[in-house]
Amino acid sequence: MAKIELRFLDSNPIESYKPELQCFVNIKNEITIRIEDSINIEDFQVISLDISTAIKLAKTLRTEINKAKEVKDA
Repeated sequence: MAKIELRFLDSNPIESYKPELQCFVNIKNEITIRIEDSINIEDFQVISLDISTAIKLAKTLRTEINKAKEVKDA
């Protein structure tokens, strides 16, 4: 399996505060999402999802993205 870690940056970062979302597969073959605080590196939130839950999350995100695009295009 490929060892890949994705990082997503905040769309509105403040000079001193740049939160980051990381997404990777953990050793239990679950999808782990970690949100890290750039001010205090020890302050972070983690959630691990089994594959079926991660798929549901991906579908929900796609639905919400499409809704946001419809509002933007209107």
